[in-house]
Amino acid sequence: MYEKLKQRVYETNMDLQRQGMVVLTWGNVSAIDREKGIIAIKPSGVQYSELSPEAVVIVDLDGKVVEGLLKPSSDTATHLELYRSFAQVGGVCHTHSMYATMWSQARRDIPCFGTTHADNFYGPIPVTDSMTDEEIGGPYEENTGKVIVRRFAGTDPMQIPAVLVANHGPFTWGPSPEKAVENAVVLEQVAKMAFGTIGVNPQQQGISQALLDRHYLRKHGTGAYYGQG
Repeated sequence: MYEKLKQRVYETNMDLQRQGMVVLTWGNVSAIDREKGIIAIKPSGVQYSELSPEAVVIVDLDGKVVEGLLKPSSDTATHLELYRSFAQVGGVCHTHSMYATMWSQARRDIPCFGTTHADNFYGPIPVTDSMTDEEIGGPYEENTGKVIVRRFAGTDPMQIPAVLVANHGPFTWGPSPEKAVENAVVLEQVAKMAFGTIGVNPQQQGISQALLDRHYLRKHGTGAYYGQG
């Protein structure tokens, strides 16, 4: 019943490794089937060399295991909170990629300095508030999702499909798990570019609104003309 979804989640998790986005077991990708009300997600702590489609875990939107012999990712509750709150999201990705995680640990938004960033994200990559002791001591992973959702109040999550969880690391998403992984790869690249930009010129200002609009909107939205259509 869930073979195709499990295969897809297996392949996107393996692509995350092939792209050099994960060390050891530090990453996970999930996908949702909204009609069936389930998500497929990488099992917790399983090495990528041992991962298979059969190992992928199916849970319902309350986090209860529907199919699978292994425990789902410890980040499952965070993924679920994003799916519940962002209706257009079809896939979620979490990594501890080096440069994006450095910005997360520094608790700084990643400024949009140039067109590479603007082609993919419509503004700076936001960092969440630091979690309170009560949030950390409570249902931690669910509360991680809640601080992400809170940070996006008034912001379209599909225009900036990435976030830095303070002192933790990045989450990305998209209309599909494949796009969520692509966004994680792009996020790491723009995080590295921004780090270097500040090294070259610590006073560098962000891109102009006109240039941001031009580059983002030529690839996204009703007037997009980039690519083959």
